[in-house]
Amino acid sequence: MNLLVTGGAGFIGSNFIRQRLLEKGSPLTKLVNLDALTYAGNPANLADLANDPRYVFAHGDIGDTALVTKLLAEHQIDAVANFAAESHVDRSIDSPEPFFQTNVVGTLRLLNCVKQHWSKLPEPKKSAFRFLHVSTDEVYGTLSATDAPWNEECPYEPNSPYAASKAASDHVVRSFQHTYHLPTVTTNCSNNYGPYHFPEKLIPLMILNALEGKPLPVYGDGQQIRDWLYVEDHATAIWLALTKGRVGETYNVGGLNERPNLEIDATQITYVADRPGHDRRYAIDSAKIRRELGWSPKENFDTGIEKTVDWYLTHRNWTADITTKKYARERLGTAK
Repeated sequence: MNLLVTGGAGFIGSNFIRQRLLEKGSPLTKLVNLDALTYAGNPANLADLANDPRYVFAHGDIGDTALVTKLLAEHQIDAVANFAAESHVDRSIDSPEPFFQTNVVGTLRLLNCVKQHWSKLPEPKKSAFRFLHVSTDEVYGTLSATDAPWNEECPYEPNSPYAASKAASDHVVRSFQHTYHLPTVTTNCSNNYGPYHFPEKLIPLMILNALEGKPLPVYGDGQQIRDWLYVEDHATAIWLALTKGRVGETYNVGGLNERPNLEIDATQITYVADRPGHDRRYAIDSAKIRRELGWSPKENFDTGIEKTVDWYLTHRNWTADITTKKYARERLGTAK
């Protein structure tokens, strides 16, 4: 397989690429990583794989149709995994337009290029081709403490500009499958955590602030509940959905680890004003992917958080480079 990964220098994408290239007996002949390297895209995430002969990095935007068309043809791409997205809720509240430009317009342009590439493929390559779109549970809105977790049949009720942009991108993907029969699969995941997580997100922010003796900022009362999914478990689910998922289907991917944000934090807690429109609870019913594709998370929250903390303790240079050099910003907020 020749695989195009978009947004592969980000948190989830880089973990997916590492898992795929390091897998024993990997079927990949070539993996092309297209990334615009915005603030959350970091080439250091994959520096150790730069010399792998199967790995190709392309600096660019999914909305650049000339570049995407060139990459698809030049590398004879057999499948696409689309991770590229603006994904930080606070930033979407501060400035929504970039989220719609990347997540909606960018996805549309990417799909147009992929459709044209796919339509020209000979059989059996055309039938085997797949476009995997990575999305979020936030498209479903918010839950009360007693509501059942979301399954794939739940209506979309996005509450933040970020969630609205991802919901729109999901619908665009669906339309290309229904109208043009482009073989697409979509996954909607719960909150990820693990190595290479950008430091403004909740768990890495808490780890780093705790190490430095800084306050741990918690929105509102800290009782917002999230389902935590270890990123390597998510990467495995994405690969299964890409290679074994049914065309046109959506698969919810959850970690089976619901925790209130306050439980994630430690003794240095500082309560800050709540985020506008903050969703109270996210919870994913991942029975479909477990039933159809045989996936289940290997890590529970205790084992996953231990691995995550250990990683940040042994990669202080990685975080220092982000927080003090390349991606310095006015503030680090809490997340999702």
